[in-house]
Amino acid sequence: MATLEVNVVAADREVWVGEAKRVIARTLDGEIGILPGHEPVLGVVADGETRILTTGEDTVLVQADGGFLSVENNRVIIAADQAELL
Repeated sequence: MATLEVNVVAADREVWVGEAKRVIARTLDGEIGILPGHEPVLGVVADGETRILTTGEDTVLVQADGGFLSVENNRVIIAADQAELL
């Protein structure tokens, strides 16, 4: 089964890194759901909660404010101005 490699970083530190089945994030265009095999996309992160469903069936909640989201080759990078685990 394919998974996503997820990196959530703030301007000053790494917030969370791991493998996931699904990521749901807020962008200026609305919420985006990302599954393995998602087409490449680049978006601007809107202030709000990002939900990451890990391969172990845990849900990681991250408050991400500003920055950008990049998806390519099953790799999701959220580079936020500010981010913290909830």
